[in-house]
Amino acid sequence: MRRVVVTGAGALSPLADSPAGLHAALCAQASALKPIELFSLDSGGNVGDLGPRLAGEIRPFEPRDYLGDRNVRPVDRTARLLLVAVQQALESAGWTAELRAEHEIGLVLGTVFCSVRTIAEFDRRALQLGPSYASPMDFANSVINAAAGQAAIWHGLRGVNSTVAAGEASGLLALTYAADLIRSGRADAVLAGGAEELCFESFVGCHQAGRLGTACTVPFDARRDGFALAEGAAVLLLEEAGAAAARGARILAEVRGYGQTFAARAGDEESAESAAARAVRLALDDAAVDPGDLDVLSLSANGGVRSDRSEARGIAAALGTVGAARPATAIKAMLGEALGASGGFQAVALLGTFADGGVPGVLGLEGTDDGFPLSGVAAQTRTLARPPRLGLLHAAAWDGQCCAVVLEAK
Repeated sequence: MRRVVVTGAGALSPLADSPAGLHAALCAQASALKPIELFSLDSGGNVGDLGPRLAGEIRPFEPRDYLGDRNVRPVDRTARLLLVAVQQALESAGWTAELRAEHEIGLVLGTVFCSVRTIAEFDRRALQLGPSYASPMDFANSVINAAAGQAAIWHGLRGVNSTVAAGEASGLLALTYAADLIRSGRADAVLAGGAEELCFESFVGCHQAGRLGTACTVPFDARRDGFALAEGAAVLLLEEAGAAAARGARILAEVRGYGQTFAARAGDEESAESAAARAVRLALDDAAVDPGDLDVLSLSANGGVRSDRSEARGIAAALGTVGAARPATAIKAMLGEALGASGGFQAVALLGTFADGGVPGVLGLEGTDDGFPLSGVAAQTRTLARPPRLGLLHAAAWDGQCCAVVLEAK
């Protein structure tokens, strides 16, 4: 079976605009959560008395600071965020425009809402003023795969172009889909990760679904009552190991194994716990490693009362006593819930841990639930005594999707 390696990374987040900067900010336990400025909570819709809310918003964000003077008007905010992250990943991996003209690079993007603000604005204008007043420029971005397509056009990516929408697990599932393409010989190089914008429509949707926290959004904390939304984009550049070596690429990590499962009983904690455990076991089996071989865990806990609990129990069930004691982080304590981009942020942060041994602490964690099974979760950032070799990424979505990935440092 063909090996899959990571040769580049890109990240544009509310904390920093580079992978190294993001990892440093996470380890410093900087918080991205601030009062929302992108939109007004009184801008329409039946949202009730929300009061001031916090979110992980990228501000200021001027695309031309990153992309130069090319015309960005045809692309919306989600695509602009993605364009920057993809450009960083290509540059860090040494994929010049000349190389991209000679070789195909694909893109698999994970997202939940993608261009929902553009979709809503297009529909709103058409309904209020008539179809002839709807913007044709908005129409091109009114599909969920618009950002991936726009990024491919902008950066000359001629390989496979796919979009994965699977809740908070979208970014990690995009990574496994891209790895499958390379393993099977259908591609040699694929960008994979996620992107999401913060907008009024997604905020109200999460509020009406009862997902947003009001008092405490700290993952695993006993006081938690929901998450804070965030935005951004993060991607890895995956390549077939032999092809990467042939062009002299720097290898950052290897995708050793992965597993995907689904909790069929929506809202049932036992089903969610079982799905998390099965995804982790599948990833470990695929990677041919034991739970005790893992050095660090990156979890998707976001402050959800039931989801955090079921993830912790599922991970512990799969890893046993030794694995459950491994140093673990939940970076959404600092970043917020970036939905489709979250898995990409987790992967980028793990590369940073591989580089310097820093495991970000869970900012604001004061006390966990009784019987909390993951003793490796800590409030303070730690530096591992020895360089970490194997890390586990796990993501669980509210609709039941679960994904686990094992990365190995190189």
